[in-house]
Formats: sequence, structure tokens, C-alpha cells
Amino acid sequence: MNTNRFILDQLAAVFAAAVFLLPTVAQGADLLTYSVVARAGRFIPDTLNVPAGVRFKIVIRNEGRDAIEFESLQLRKEKVLAPGAASFIVIAPLKPGEYEFFDEFHPNTGRTRIVVK
Repeated sequence: MNTNRFILDQLAAVFAAAVFLLPTVAQGADLLTYSVVARAGRFIPDTLNVPAGVRFKIVIRNEGRDAIEFESLQLRKEKVLAPGAASFIVIAPLKPGEYEFFDEFHPNTGRTRIVVK
């Protein structure tokens, strides 16, 4: 009988873990995603149009020969990427307005913005 109790306890633990993880997986699948490519010291596209009040993800790919730093002082976000690297940042829901991102390593040319409507 102890064996049956052990198996039931293990199944209950697995079920509990699945219940807690399921909302996280479902939320990740529904996340609005945008892509930005860094190439030759520039961000492409230079503008992302995003709806207000929606959490979203920006996938950044560095296709250039130099490292980049995708940074926003307004949003307190930054991501440094080596040449050929890719990563992402998740942005909390924003109010309408414009939010700037820049490449600290290419400050004159590496700029993009998020326009929230």
C-alpha cells in the first residue's frame, strides 16, 4: 500500500507543476513579437508601431561585424549582442507615445523608436 501512496504523491506533484506552468507557456505563445536587425551600425526597421496597453517582445539580431548595444533609457532596457548573436527583450504594456532605442556603440546611426498608439 505504501507503493501506491508514493505513486499517487508523485502524480499529484507532477499535476501541480503542470497546472502552475501551463499559464506561463500559454502567455508566452500569445506574446506579440517584433523583430529588429542590426546591420552596418543601423537598426532595421527604424520604427516599430505597437498597440498601447499590450505586453510584447522584441527579437534583436546582430547581423553586423561589430558588437551592438540595443538600449533605451526611457524603458530602462539594454541588451549587448556580439556579431552574429540574437536575443530578445520583453516590454511591459506602454502608454501611447514614442520611446527611443539607440546603439551606444554606433550613436550617430544606430537608432530606432517604438511608436505606441
